[in-house]
Amino acid sequence: MAERTVVHSTFTLDRVYPSPPEKVFAAFSDPTKKRRWFAGGDSLKFETFQMDFRVGGTEIARFRSKEGDRVFQNDTVYRDILPNRRIVFAYNMSVGETRFSSSLATIELLPTKKGTELAFTEQSAFFEGADGPEIRREGWRLLLERLSEALAGSFGEQGRNEC
Repeated sequence: MAERTVVHSTFTLDRVYPSPPEKVFAAFSDPTKKRRWFAGGDSLKFETFQMDFRVGGTEIARFRSKEGDRVFQNDTVYRDILPNRRIVFAYNMSVGETRFSSSLATIELLPTKKGTELAFTEQSAFFEGADGPEIRREGWRLLLERLSEALAGSFGEQGRNEC
């Protein structure tokens, strides 16, 4: 029997933010606001970020490792948008010219008395050389933490990184 070359995975992350759905949605839909929390972090730095937030629109995020030896690219297509409630997008991730995963992600925003409940669900196919389900889940966990910090205005220069 041949060895499988694709690993499939689905995971969900739930968060509650003390911000209204409109503010959380804006953190995903406004290119300036998204770049503030979605930008590379400690181990990666942005080279390119282009975003056309509409159904059928695309997003390209290109990162370089701090060491400069690897270039990562995230190519996204927005599939469904319901303002302040839902965003569905498909994306491929690559290192250099090698695609290593393809995913469909859904963000649901539910208003609560204290803010917004965010449900993030990702269905992924990981190819040879991929980061894999555990690392991807952890990556999104960290991104959603950065989003929390951005919504609170508590990282980077005072006020500059607030969503």
